[in-house]
Amino acid sequence: MASAVEQMAANTSWAALGKATDLRNRILYTLALLCIFRLGTFIPVPGIDGVALRDFMEGAAAGIGGILTMFTGGALGRMGIFALGIMPYISASIIVQLLASMVPALEQLKKEGEQGRKKINQYTRYGTVLLATFQAYGLAVSLEAGDLVTDPGWYFRAATVITLVGGTMFLMWLGEQITQRGIGNGISLIIFVGIIAEVPAALAQFLASGRSGAISPAVIIAVILMVVAVIMFVVFMERALRKITIQYPRRQVGMKMTEAQNSHLPVKVNPAGVIPAIFASSLLLLPTTISTFSGTDTGPVMSTILAYFGPGQPLYLLFFAAMIVFFAYFYTFNVSFKPDDVADNLKNQNGFVPGIRPGKRTAEYLEYVVNRILVLGSAYLALVCLLPEILRSQFAIPFYFGGTSVLIVVSVTMDTIQQVQSHLLAHQYEGLIQKSQLRGKGKGRKKGGPARR
Repeated sequence: MASAVEQMAANTSWAALGKATDLRNRILYTLALLCIFRLGTFIPVPGIDGVALRDFMEGAAAGIGGILTMFTGGALGRMGIFALGIMPYISASIIVQLLASMVPALEQLKKEGEQGRKKINQYTRYGTVLLATFQAYGLAVSLEAGDLVTDPGWYFRAATVITLVGGTMFLMWLGEQITQRGIGNGISLIIFVGIIAEVPAALAQFLASGRSGAISPAVIIAVILMVVAVIMFVVFMERALRKITIQYPRRQVGMKMTEAQNSHLPVKVNPAGVIPAIFASSLLLLPTTISTFSGTDTGPVMSTILAYFGPGQPLYLLFFAAMIVFFAYFYTFNVSFKPDDVADNLKNQNGFVPGIRPGKRTAEYLEYVVNRILVLGSAYLALVCLLPEILRSQFAIPFYFGGTSVLIVVSVTMDTIQQVQSHLLAHQYEGLIQKSQLRGKGKGRKKGGPARR
């Protein structure tokens, strides 16, 4: 029989959404800020030769240009003020998280509650400014080297750095506002909207290639079916859990004695999320990015690297898979799931795994279980990321389609829907509580008024 929460979740509808005023305001606020982000992608950086940039991006649409344009919502293809996107903030936050797991001072800050979290967020912002400045200056120099600038020089470089760094910091602020006052995770939604905004144009280009005969209809149907199958597979794997049984003994809470309880510790098949794919992609795309924007002046070393580690090459695919597996294990055990910390928390709460001693033995058991789970999780990540790469190289698809994009879109969609359902359930609970209070007041009243002695 379904529980009360499941019944309430099943009853959520558009009518319930219309009655939830706070949720509706949050959704409208989120949509308004995302529209501001989309408008900013069309405001160009001063000093760019628009015609030369458009020709350059059309030639690089199936390679690095398509990858970077996809993650910035087209801002890089138009060299808008949001050309760097939110990726400097993502990179800085990942670096700070990794340092917090290895540097004792930062690890201590994480344990200090709200004050420590604010300090770590401040360090992340400083790191974002440094990374964005470095990337903006490199992009300005690369644009000059590729003859994509009307008036090259230090004035153009300074204007580009100030504009792009300011755009990234504004996007970071937009993401924080969406997280606090809107619905969903703001940073993830900005990336999500950037990816989704480029899908219609890419799909139209793909279908146009089929109409012109460049791609056969069988390939088009196979690609569409593969995309649907990959999305279903990602949804299934992202919801997959390994439940570890946890038992709590009888204990006294206040004046009551609670009975022994059985619970479970959920461990995701993919605890690291999309972080391993983003890390591996960033490392492998670095030489390609440098060579693409620097024009034809590539040395013999860079030419050799590109010949063996270019997108679609066998060594590229092998190294990509190896890096995804490495970062999946590294990020899981250093950031997202630390067996020692989980074992200590269970011990402090008087919880234990049946048949396993609390403390060190529990940590060893958790590490053993997570190691076995990650074999499946890292293989799933590598498969989802490599399949589109092989498909693009074999069938010469004229636009970028990557597994990382699919992972981000599916994960953000699932997380946002879950938050909307949580708000609707909270609204329904408030309605039930108000009705019960009114019913209780009605029963408490007596007809004819109170009796006097």
